[in-house]
Amino acid sequence: MKPNPELLDDDNPEWKEADFKRAVPFSALPEPLQATLSSLKRRGKQQEPTKVSTTVRFDSDVLDAFRATGRGWQTRMNEALKEWLKEHAA
Repeated sequence: MKPNPELLDDDNPEWKEADFKRAVPFSALPEPLQATLSSLKRRGKQQEPTKVSTTVRFDSDVLDAFRATGRGWQTRMNEALKEWLKEHAA
């Protein structure tokens, strides 16, 4: 499988075997560094309602049109469906 060029990052390259050999466990890091890393804020619980994963089939032309809009196409499709629901509310 070819690597995704959008995910390649010269500042953070994929680890090689030598990188894994040099790595040390968290417990082997100096105490001050462990304390600093442990105190970093973590992402909290999601505040908005979570989305539901589902499987649905769309006509290929509809899917192609949304995908052609680029990154975030699923969010735009979700917004379009929400708008349709508003317009067709009983």
